Amino acid sequence: MRSAFYVLFLMNFILLVSCDEKRVFDDYKSVKGWHKDSLVSFKLKDVDTSGTYDLFINIRNNNKYNFSNLFLITEIRFPEGKVISDTLEYEMTTAEGEWLGTGFGDVKENKLWYKENIKFDESGDYLVTIQQAMRKNGEVEGIRELEGITDVGFRIEHSNSDN
Repeated sequence: MRSAFYVLFLMNFILLVSCDEKRVFDDYKSVKGWHKDSLVSFKLKDVDTSGTYDLFINIRNNNKYNFSNLFLITEIRFPEGKVISDTLEYEMTTAEGEWLGTGFGDVKENKLWYKENIKFDESGDYLVTIQQAMRKNGEVEGIRELEGITDVGFRIEHSNSDN
């Protein structure tokens, strides 16, 4: 019985490690009451300039999140000063109001496409920032403290075009 447990554990470990061979960078920052002026930042060091990458924003939310979508403002600051800014909208629920994403309990994790087949063609440090840009319908002022988002992550994977 004990040896069967160890074999099962080893197989799960190998499966987990092999499923993540595309990962180049993966980091999370916890947020609580995500303020509209708060930037979640990720510093990227020594990214291989010869590769092509897919970029993802990872969001963990709980049942305190009161919206079916999520608006974000992102920036990528290149080492030599170039800046790419995007305003993004992601669906967080189905049309029936069921949470998208994976997870048990009241926390769901969403792996959201950000950019595909990207080259980091400048040597040096890059800075990625993510800011929430939520507002209620008909209101100009953004939501000051966004509840229900627990963690914001940024992930880089080797692109399928590299294969």
